Amino acid sequence: MEPRLVGPGPYRATRLWNETIELFRAGMPLRKHRWHFKSYERCFKASEAVNCLQALLGSNQNFGPEVTRSQTVKLLKKFLKNHVIEDIKGRWGKEDFQDDGHLYRFPPSSPLKPYPKKPSCGKEVIKFPDWNEPEAGTSQDHIPVKLVAMNYESRFNRHSIAIGEVPACKLVFCKELTQTSIEEIWKSMSLSRLQKVLGLDSLDEVLDTKLVISKHIVQNAYNVNKQGIVTLEDKSKDLPYWVLSAMKCLANWPSCSDLKQPTYSGFERDVFKTIVDYFGQMKEPLLTFNFFDVFASVLGLMQKHSKAIEALQISCLMLPPENRKRLQLLVRMMSRISFNKDLPPLSESVRTRTLMVRAFSRCILCSKDEVDLDELLAAKLVVFLMDNYQEILSVPSALKSSIEAHVAHLQRVQIKYAGADTDTTFPPPSFCHQITREEFEYQRAPGSQEPLAALLEEIAINKETSVRDKKKQLKQFQKSYPEVYRVRFPTPETEAVLFPEKNKQKPSVLMWALKKPFQPFHRTRSFQM
Repeated sequence: MEPRLVGPGPYRATRLWNETIELFRAGMPLRKHRWHFKSYERCFKASEAVNCLQALLGSNQNFGPEVTRSQTVKLLKKFLKNHVIEDIKGRWGKEDFQDDGHLYRFPPSSPLKPYPKKPSCGKEVIKFPDWNEPEAGTSQDHIPVKLVAMNYESRFNRHSIAIGEVPACKLVFCKELTQTSIEEIWKSMSLSRLQKVLGLDSLDEVLDTKLVISKHIVQNAYNVNKQGIVTLEDKSKDLPYWVLSAMKCLANWPSCSDLKQPTYSGFERDVFKTIVDYFGQMKEPLLTFNFFDVFASVLGLMQKHSKAIEALQISCLMLPPENRKRLQLLVRMMSRISFNKDLPPLSESVRTRTLMVRAFSRCILCSKDEVDLDELLAAKLVVFLMDNYQEILSVPSALKSSIEAHVAHLQRVQIKYAGADTDTTFPPPSFCHQITREEFEYQRAPGSQEPLAALLEEIAINKETSVRDKKKQLKQFQKSYPEVYRVRFPTPETEAVLFPEKNKQKPSVLMWALKKPFQPFHRTRSFQM
């Protein structure tokens, strides 16, 4: 059984768990073993299971070669607890698996996890800013609409731009956007872009959008220093000075200006332990529990480097500012320590890079509910963060430019055409939700072509318009909407009916008009006597 890439989407951790079980059952060699003078068929040693599962995970593109032996042992402990495996006496349910020579076997069927049914988060409709700023307590969902009987002139004015006639217009000076409106635009466009990058039909299964604070996004985008680190408005939420000094000490080793370095051996390990203890006591990871499914989905894009970078940029932009700042400082320190050859080893048995992942992966990403693969997923994400932190933890420039251009467009002077919107009061437009292709095809025909067909019919039957003007309008309409025009006039004969030819009879030519005028008779010589 070949491993396949599990892409982004809801319940990715559950899908990975089920696939890992299937791969392990299919790839684990089973043979006869002896234990306490007794033979057991179709079983395996614990150490053999560790070797096999680590090799499977290392060659699986969903996890990668960064998977350590200790992480593999932890996963096998969870396998034993969830009855994926059992000892040769049929015991399971405890995490007492050890990397030794004890014998284990597969039960007749290893249970796969069902996909959880998440309660609906509710679709939040984010509306465009209202220029009129309605009073507090008024609802935007029940705005009365005045029904107006449209005559030919008003309908023609509404659609005259499309067929080439430019009616009279005037400038409308819009009110300035409020800060709240701008924040909501940032939130809406950021979520829309994230959904597109992930390739999902909806974000509802991976993120409760109501928990995304629009103010946080704007603060993370604009309240930054020269290095791109977030500056907090509330200084009480900042890192303690002693933690920040310790992080600077290891990040800038051996040159550290904020702290006088003692000369005793092992000083750098004590500083590192201080930092690990501080971040280890946090009740919630830096990427927050609410965003776990989003970041787990992003891991499915690792094969598409640029998309994974953009998805992580947008996701990290939605974090609370204090979390984003701590993440920026922590990952930068981890990356610098990993590549600093002047820093003495922080562990005797583990490489520095592996130590960074093992020490901080859980404080960066973990699930509120115990997900069996969250440690492996967190390790893979942390490695990617360390290698690309400068891009990931910067403000996405393309998204920022598009949002700023959109806000500038809304603040420009608008052009209002006479007869276009003066007769009807319309509710403010809201952001739409994605529909199926069948719904789109059903709505497109009656929703967009019927008014155009009605306009074409009124042009055709209007008797007050001269023949010359009618032909001109029909020609312009045909050029703008050929499909609608073709339905009404499928052949030239159907169009010619609108312009019946008049029989112009020429006046009868009188015979006398063709004759020469009467001339007097002249005698010739032959008739002379």
